[in-house]
Amino acid sequence: MLRVNGVEIEDTFAIAKILLADDHDLIHKAVGWMLRETGKQSAPALVKFLKEHYAQMPRTALRYAIERFPAERRKKMLAGVL
Repeated sequence: MLRVNGVEIEDTFAIAKILLADDHDLIHKAVGWMLRETGKQSAPALVKFLKEHYAQMPRTALRYAIERFPAERRKKMLAGVL
């Protein structure tokens, strides 16, 4: 289990992976929010997750997840350059 500052972030990634297939926009927002908060604990872990799941991620979830990244990095990620 990956722990960062006492937080098990691997669980968050497992839940997010399950919910990526959901078709409801509010779930996409919640997944993006969960990922963004996890990225505060470990940005490299978040980037790794995004690289692995970019293709199946709803755009809303991705936008929320990368909200705190620098503008140039967000732009590249939205374009699929991870």
